[in-house]
Formats: sequence, C-alpha cells, structure tokens
Amino acid sequence: MNSVFSFFSPRDKKFQPLFERDIRNLVEISESLVKTVTEDNEELREKYFRETERLEQVGDEISHSIYLELSKNFITPFDREDIHSLVSAIDDIADYIYATSLNIELYKVNTFSKEIVQVSILICNMCKQLETAILELRNLRNMKIIADICITINKGESEADSLCNTAIAYLFESETDAIELIKQKEILQSLEMATDKCDDVANVLESILIKNA
Repeated sequence: MNSVFSFFSPRDKKFQPLFERDIRNLVEISESLVKTVTEDNEELREKYFRETERLEQVGDEISHSIYLELSKNFITPFDREDIHSLVSAIDDIADYIYATSLNIELYKVNTFSKEIVQVSILICNMCKQLETAILELRNLRNMKIIADICITINKGESEADSLCNTAIAYLFESETDAIELIKQKEILQSLEMATDKCDDVANVLESILIKNA
C-alpha cells in the first residue's frame, strides 16, 4: 500500500531540490578543503579559505530555507524528524570543514601531514557518495544504491578514525614544538568530526530507507 500511495502522490517539488542544492554545496566545500591542504601557495590557500567561508554561509541559507518549508508544509516527502536530522547533519559536516579551514587560516599552518591530506580527500569522497544517495531520494526506487553507500560511509568513518588517531599519536611522539602539535591536533580532530557527521547523514538515510521499505 505504501508503494501504491507513493506512486500516486505528487512529486516533491520543494524539499528534494533544496536537499540537492544543499548536498551539492557541501561537495563544493569539501573540494575547497582538499585544494587548501594540497596547495603550497599561501595566497591561493587564502583564496580557497574565502571560498569555503562563502559556501558555508550559502549552506546555512539553504538549511534555513528547508526549515522554513518544514514550518509551512503539512505534507513532507518523509518524516519531518528525518528531514530535520538530515539537514542538521549536512550542516554539521560543513561547519567542521569550515572550522578546519578557519584553523588553518588563523594558525597560519603551512605544512600538512599526509594523514591530513588523506582524511580531507576521504571527506570529499564521502560527500560525493552522499550526494549520489540523496539524488536517489527523488523516487526511492534504487534503495540498494543508498544502502550500499551508507555501508561505504560507515567504513570511511572508521578509516578516518584510524588515520587521525595514528597521526595524533605520532605527533605526541615526534613533534617537539608544543604549539605546532596543538595546531595539527586541532585540525585532525575537526576533520575527524566531519567524518563522524558524514556517518550521521548515512544513519538518517538508513532510517528513511527502513520507514519507506
């Protein structure tokens, strides 16, 4: 009966386009982060930081638009709580990516460990996978695609934890400059939190799948 109801329900024209804008914006933020940690030129890093800052503000505006639609519309494509959790988790990823870029800018960090680069690339890949999953929310016909992506995101989060923990342990073992240690540790921790929030998005997507199976 749920499938029949979904077939005859009018296509969502308000929320899904906003979800897709939100996740596309997040992918662009993650790409900007990768450019930041792989760029040697300080002026270009400054440019990428400003772009990250701009995109984070765009994401806030999109989130506000979705919350506004939630307050105005009685009928939603799936549970209101799931919509709120989905948008909130996407916003959290953007916040932690921005926090990473902000720390790099404020602390004048010029060198990045291979783990920082690896986790940044991992976050970017995870965001792209989440974009694919959210595009599939248009009709929920390919639930296996979303389910498989959620598993991949979970594995990515575990990989990021391992990379960050190993890198922090090495910092305490080898870094003699206490200030530099603190800078690098904060960057690694904010990156790790971003991957945790990617996993939160995957958890919300799994909840949506279960409720619409």
